[in-house]
Amino acid sequence: MLLLAIDTSGKDGSIALADCDASKCKILGMASLEGGAFSAQLIPQVSDLLAKHNVTKNDIGAFAAVSGPGSFTGLRVGLAAVKALADILNRPLAAVSLLEAMAAESAEPALAAMDAGRKELYVRSLSGAESLLTEPEFLAEAKGQLVVSGDKAVADLIRLGGLTVKEIARPRSDAIARLGWKKIQSGETVTPEALDANYIRRADQLFARS
Repeated sequence: MLLLAIDTSGKDGSIALADCDASKCKILGMASLEGGAFSAQLIPQVSDLLAKHNVTKNDIGAFAAVSGPGSFTGLRVGLAAVKALADILNRPLAAVSLLEAMAAESAEPALAAMDAGRKELYVRSLSGAESLLTEPEFLAEAKGQLVVSGDKAVADLIRLGGLTVKEIARPRSDAIARLGWKKIQSGETVTPEALDANYIRRADQLFARS
């Protein structure tokens, strides 16, 4: 089954086309999306990626998309596109948290953390709960636990706090494809109507940043 994964949560984004079966997902190709131009680039880049592999949108069997946390505008663009495609084609859709993808990079249980600005962090606990914490709150919660992060500033903060961190590259759409496929296989899908961004921040905080 062909799966298309979309990530527009960060300053830059990416899309991936994967060929998935019961045991694995083989990444066939990826394309980068430049920050600030997701709305203009996304659909043309999807079309180009499909054409490069001699398939059409009708050949896509499933979708996966980053649902947050991240850029307010970027997430809206990516989720609107994947919602429309999944709805029109009637295909299964998996929502993947970027923090969830970070945590999956660790072979052992770990918190995942990323910079949220304002001396705050987005954090995923060992139970899977996601929250917005101040730096002191985070350092207290993370005490004695391994933390995974794709943000250098967060990794430096953790080290300065005397905690253990595994610094990784920020997950891209290839990692989202693999994690999304696992969710689809286990029945963890969402309808296009129900798919929504997980900003973690309150609405008043989001608009204050725009």
